[in-house]
Amino acid sequence: MSEDTSASALFGQQMNCDDAVHQLYHYLDGELTEERRVRITEHLNFCGPCGGAAEFEVELRQVIANRCKDHVPESLIRRIAEAIDEESRQHDGDH
Repeated sequence: MSEDTSASALFGQQMNCDDAVHQLYHYLDGELTEERRVRITEHLNFCGPCGGAAEFEVELRQVIANRCKDHVPESLIRRIAEAIDEESRQHDGDH
């Protein structure tokens, strides 16, 4: 009996870089089955370039989430509410 030292013998069914990158956004969004998620996680843990790409995407999402929060001035909110109230009063007066 010969000893099989291939990557698939050591780590099970392998995923190639193209497949991992193609599914990366689904992976990060939590949209994959448990089996696919595990396979991609294993690939990202052992493949430096793909793991780096995934880390970059995670960091980019965090930057976007933290910096792209629009702040609406209170004065604008008040003006919009007043305009809606005025429109409602005019509409109610038509009936």
